[in-house]
Amino acid sequence: MATKKKSFSASSGGSILPWLGVAAITLLIDQLTKITIAKLFAYGESMAVTSFFNLVLVYNKGAAFSFLASEAGWQRHVLTAVGIGAALFILYLLKRHAGQRLFCWALALILGGALGNVTDRIVYGHVIDFLDVYVGRWHWPAFNIADSAICIGAVLFVLDELRRVKK
Repeated sequence: MATKKKSFSASSGGSILPWLGVAAITLLIDQLTKITIAKLFAYGESMAVTSFFNLVLVYNKGAAFSFLASEAGWQRHVLTAVGIGAALFILYLLKRHAGQRLFCWALALILGGALGNVTDRIVYGHVIDFLDVYVGRWHWPAFNIADSAICIGAVLFVLDELRRVKK
């Protein structure tokens, strides 16, 4: 009687393991940079790096651009649940489409970024942000490596879709 061997290989011919590796490296870099900044800076402290970029330690209790940050605290649990749900869905997509390189790069970066911010919400109750880009007196909302990975993943996702449409 033949038994079905469990594997991390996907039906599309690729393995999910490299993509989990990309997500894990993204998560690791994100957490190491946040820990470093939190140890070196006091809350609100800023250090100019260039004429358009500072390092600064701030906390975000909300989502992107501090959306929901001023709420009473329920948003921590909702955003954590959404992040975990997104991570599980991304794992499903990675398993189904592991052979599609650009698509999986996008998903792996988004997964690593989502898990980085979920980790912060679980451990600290807020997300640590520290990258401050600005022009003159106008500052982009502070962000972190996880946010950057999510944005790069989103751009790769769009590029993958545009490439797929051209075929």
